[in-house]
Amino acid sequence: MAAPQPAMMLPRELVHDTIILDSKPTAQIHYTFAQGKDLRNHAPSLVVFLNGLMSDKSSWLPVMAGIIRKHHDGFSSMLAYDRYGQGMTEDRDPQDQGREKGCGHNTADVVRDLHRLITQVVHDRLKRKLEQLQLVFVANSIGCAIARLYAQSYLGSVTALLLLDPMMANSSFDWWPDPDSADFNPEELPSDVSIEVLREQRIKFRAIFAPNVINNEGLDRRDLADLLPHSDKPPLVGPGGRKPLLIVVEHDAERFASESLQSMGTPISLSMQYSNPLWHQYNRDLLRITDPQLAIGPVVAKNCGHFVQRDDPSFVVDQLSWLLGRIVAL
Repeated sequence: MAAPQPAMMLPRELVHDTIILDSKPTAQIHYTFAQGKDLRNHAPSLVVFLNGLMSDKSSWLPVMAGIIRKHHDGFSSMLAYDRYGQGMTEDRDPQDQGREKGCGHNTADVVRDLHRLITQVVHDRLKRKLEQLQLVFVANSIGCAIARLYAQSYLGSVTALLLLDPMMANSSFDWWPDPDSADFNPEELPSDVSIEVLREQRIKFRAIFAPNVINNEGLDRRDLADLLPHSDKPPLVGPGGRKPLLIVVEHDAERFASESLQSMGTPISLSMQYSNPLWHQYNRDLLRITDPQLAIGPVVAKNCGHFVQRDDPSFVVDQLSWLLGRIVAL
């Protein structure tokens, strides 16, 4: 289920439309687009927003609106979309037909669809070729994995990335100690966490987040750890052989622990001792996929949980504005 968004007036520059990919002529994709104007302050660029599994393009609308209002005299073109079977895109991925339920397409397939989508939108809306623009990804959760895979698959295409609380793509989400392991030491557990609670949390997380769990859009995640086995490599290559700009943002540890307690019954001490440090290290490693002087983070999004763009769209607007401004200086 997508995270609910507050009602807001959207700028008229945001246009909602559907498109049929040339490669999949039997299904429509719903997207929202804003055509940039008077780019005296920014290099010609296209910002593409990438959703997680539990959000849709509506989560990006406050950010898109914020960019337009903050830079009304000159802002970059922007695109957000709902993948097949997600949000306002009711059509399922045609590739899923005749295949095992929930296993019809994987993230590599999503990347190919994304490339086709961007190429067609740039041609139809901007009357340009994709290589004439600087491509910037703003992504959340599994969208960050999709952004990395795109940059790896289409070398030299991505100028900058803003990754918001990236999903640990190489993780099975088995974050907690295994009480049945030979080296398990119960004394290392927080004092308020019993072995029974630990077992319960392990079962809950596997049932919701394990890579083999079927999701609403039917995106098969079982091979994601094979596609992105390392958090710190391979290094990405941007236009002209340069490395891309990168900002990695992470959730507020206390806010995330509090939300995990409310939604999953996870003791705060368990999140603070295990999942938060593990996630933080993953984010630190991500910074190595580009050159050190081009990487920033991990930046803590104060008072934000996993859905940073929902919890503080103004923060994302500020980060993206800085990133677009930095492109000019390259």
